[in-house]
This record gives sequence, C-alpha cells and structure tokens, in this order.
Amino acid sequence: MRNLRIVFMGTPEFAVESLKKLVENEYEVVGVITAPDKPAGRGRKIRQSAIKEYAVSQNLKVLQPTNLKDERFLDELRALEANLQVVVAFRMLPRVVWQMPEYGTFNLHASLLPDYRGAAPINHAIMNGESVTGVTTFFIDDKIDTGEIILREKTEILPDDNAGRLHDKLMKLGGALVLTTVKQIETGKVTTQKQEEISDPKTAHKINKDTCRIDWTADMTTIYDHIRGLSPYPGAWTTLTNDGENIQVKIYDTQKEKSEHNETTGKVITGKSDVKVAVRGGFIHLREIQLPGKRKMDIGDVLNGYTFHPDAKVS
Repeated sequence: MRNLRIVFMGTPEFAVESLKKLVENEYEVVGVITAPDKPAGRGRKIRQSAIKEYAVSQNLKVLQPTNLKDERFLDELRALEANLQVVVAFRMLPRVVWQMPEYGTFNLHASLLPDYRGAAPINHAIMNGESVTGVTTFFIDDKIDTGEIILREKTEILPDDNAGRLHDKLMKLGGALVLTTVKQIETGKVTTQKQEEISDPKTAHKINKDTCRIDWTADMTTIYDHIRGLSPYPGAWTTLTNDGENIQVKIYDTQKEKSEHNETTGKVITGKSDVKVAVRGGFIHLREIQLPGKRKMDIGDVLNGYTFHPDAKVS
C-alpha cells in the first residue's frame, strides 16, 4: 500500500465534491492549488473560489499562483513533497507541473472521453441532444484531455435535464470516481488504456456569446436542446422585436410542442398565460425568461407587466 501525499487542483463548485471525498476518506491532502481571488458580481467584491472556501474550512494549505511556470510557485509546489496530483476543473498545466509527482497527475473530465474534449463538455452534450454522458479520469499529458484513461462512469441525460441539473449529477458521480481512482493508485493496481483514435470526435469548445444565440430556423428539438444546454449558465439569448423595438432576451426554460402549422418561423404567439414561438415542426413554449434589466421570471409573471404585441417576433 502506497502512502499518498496529494496535491489537489481545482477552482469551481464542480471540483469541491472530489476534494471533499478525499478529505472525508482521510487522505493526506498536503496542498490545494486554485485560482487567485477576483472581483465578481455587481458590487465587484473580491470573491474566493469555491475550492478555496472549502479548503480553508478544512485548514488545508492553499496556493493561488497567477503563473504556473513561476519559479517561486514551483519551489512551493516541490516543497509540499506530493507524490500524486489530482486535477478537477482547473487550467492547463505545464509539463514541469504535471510531471512532478512520482505517481503522476490525473484529471477528472465531465464527459466520456475521447468525446467532448474541451472547456464545456456538459453544455455541449445537452446541446447536441445526447442521451448518455459520464465522467472520465485520465493521466494528464501535454495535450488537452488526451491522456491515457484510468476509469469511466456513464450516466443518463434525461429529456428535461438542463446543464445545471447535469452538472450536479456529474459532480457527484465525478467525486466518487476520483475516490475510486485514488484507491487504485494507492494499491498500485491502476491500469490505463489509450484513448481511441476518432477521425471526427465531438468537441466541447469554450462557450461564447455567439454560441448562446438561438437559431430559430433550426428544428424544434435542436432549439429546445440548445436552450436547456445553456441553462442556467450562461443562458441562451435572442433578439425580440416587439412594437418596433429590438431587445435582447435570455431564455432559460422552455417546453416543446410538436404541431403542424402555417405560422412564420420566429413569430411570437401570446395567450392568457402562455407565450410560444413558431418553429419548424411545432412551437417552443417560453416558461422562464429574462428581460433587459430584470431578474429571471416565469412567463406568467412576465405577462403581468409586459405586453407582447401581435407583430412580435424573435430572431
């Protein structure tokens, strides 16, 4: 049995479950590496990462380098004398860092590699209409998400899952997989397999504003998946033209209705307590949206204070 000294690297809430599993199972976490504190929110208050908050609550040593190649940071990292590094939702590591520990550096990725390599695997899996995804642990190499696979665990994507619900599901699944992976390394029984060579793998590039714009000319299911794959963060958006005014609206929750109709694509149709958009193959019912300068609201609350005119449309 190996005596592990672990350095954990991560930043957002997604990583906390994995670190918590290691702490609760009494592994020796000799250091936690996370992003520097930064201003956030409307008040621009300095905010710690979710990982730092948890690490401080457990009296773990925290390092927050701005440059992972900085010699002072590398000296601090070496001084921890870790023999294993665990990475969850962190940035790309330079070779000098991931090669440092005796038993290697492994990463948890929120997809079934080799599919959905990249920054936003949870969003893209839903946006592409997948029904199955999962988590993978793999040893880091010098490319992005290409190292040899240690373990994979599958889970179902339900038809009404959004990115937030799938995030939480994979966070729990990932924490358990990290623990299992560490136990295998501890006993020296870890085995790996090279990632399959796929000519056209599905990718998970970083989400940007253009990615989030809704294409109302797509079919009904594609639009529905696009919106739920970006909810609750960062949120799909569209331009609403209403009574001669163009405004940007975010859409977080919808329902699809399969139906034959002769309405113009993008036309907004309003009922007493319902707003729907005509699309190819049916209608997209808007259930939760955000108007400029307002909070997210159920469509019923929106209709109490906002009027959609007969000529309203989205584009």
